[in-house]
Amino acid sequence: MSSIRLAFVADIHHGRDNFTKKGSTAMALMAEFRRFVAEARPDAVIDLGDRITDEDTATDLRLEREVAEAFAPIAAPRFHICGNHDRDHLSVADNAGILGQDLGHQTVDLGAWTLVLWRADSRIHRPGGFILPEFDLLWLDAVVRHAGKPLIIASHVPVSGHSQVGNYYFERNADFATYPGGADRVRAVLRGAKVPVVWISGHVHWNTLTQVDGIAHITLQSLTESFTTQPQPAASWGLMELSDQVDWRVFGLDRFEARLATADLARRWTTPLPPFDQHPEIRARLRAAE
Repeated sequence: MSSIRLAFVADIHHGRDNFTKKGSTAMALMAEFRRFVAEARPDAVIDLGDRITDEDTATDLRLEREVAEAFAPIAAPRFHICGNHDRDHLSVADNAGILGQDLGHQTVDLGAWTLVLWRADSRIHRPGGFILPEFDLLWLDAVVRHAGKPLIIASHVPVSGHSQVGNYYFERNADFATYPGGADRVRAVLRGAKVPVVWISGHVHWNTLTQVDGIAHITLQSLTESFTTQPQPAASWGLMELSDQVDWRVFGLDRFEARLATADLARRWTTPLPPFDQHPEIRARLRAAE
C-alpha cells in the first residue's frame, strides 16, 4: 500500500494572548508551518479549527482574513474545519467566504483511504455547550455504514470521551471538551465500521491517543498553546502517514509519536459488561455467596 501523507494544524488562535494561549505568536508560527509543508510535501493540509481567539464581529472577520492569507501560499490541497472560536461571532458562511471553500461535511478520495471532514456544529451554545444536531450524526452514520476502505475522520471537537485530568482548560470543565449526550452516539456509529478508522481532532489543546473499540482517537496540540510548554507556545503541528500502518508525529516543543498497524484499527472490541448488579450471571453468583 502506497503511503498517503497528511499535515495537520489545530487551534491557531490568532489574536490577543488569552490565558495560556499565545495568540500574538500565531502568524510567525504559521510562517514556520508553511515552510514545513513546503519541505514535507503532504498530499493535503487539514486545519482542525479555532483559527482565531474571538472578540467581536469586526475583529473576528479581520483575524480570520489574516489567517486565510497565512494559508494562501500553501500549494497542497487545503481543507478547513470551523472551531467554536470561529463561530462565536461569525457564521459558517462567513468563514467559508473568507477561506474560499464550502465548509459542509465532505469526503475526499485519497486513493487507499478516504478523508472524512466531519464539520459538525462547533458553536458553543449558551446555555447548553456543544449540541450535536441529528443531521450531523446521520450524515456520519451513512458514511461509516457504506465505507469500503479505511477512514481518516477529522473534526474540531473530539468524541472519544477521553479523560481531561490534567488539562488546563477542561479538567474542571469536561462537558465543554466534547458533545455531552452526543459523543456516545458517535462512538456507537463508529463501532459499526467494517474498515480501519482513525479519528483526529483539535479543541482540547494537548496531544492524546485513545483507543475505543479498536478505533484510534487522536487529539493534536494547539499551535499557540503554552500550558504544557511554559513560557513558550507549543508550536505544534502534525504529520500523518497512512499505509499498512499509521505513523503520527507531532513537531514543535510538545512532541508526540505513535505507530499503529492499520489492520488492527478494523478490529472491534467485545461489548462492555453492564453494571455488575444488573448482570444476571454475576447477580446469581453474588446471591449464592451470601
